[in-house]
Amino acid sequence: MPIVRMQEIRDMSEAERNEKLQELRTEVTKMKTMIMAGGAVENPGRAKVLRKAIARILTVINEEE
Repeated sequence: MPIVRMQEIRDMSEAERNEKLQELRTEVTKMKTMIMAGGAVENPGRAKVLRKAIARILTVINEEE
């Protein structure tokens, strides 16, 4: 299940999109840090979902340009 759907992203304002993008990037960074440190991640599949959500947001941003 995606974190953010395309329609939800398109309905967001530009500021909301940028805020969500920053939030997701921070979460991915934390997860990567935990993996590199050798710690156990609760849900390893979440990293893939987060990366896809970031890509969706960037796609909508680039479409509007």
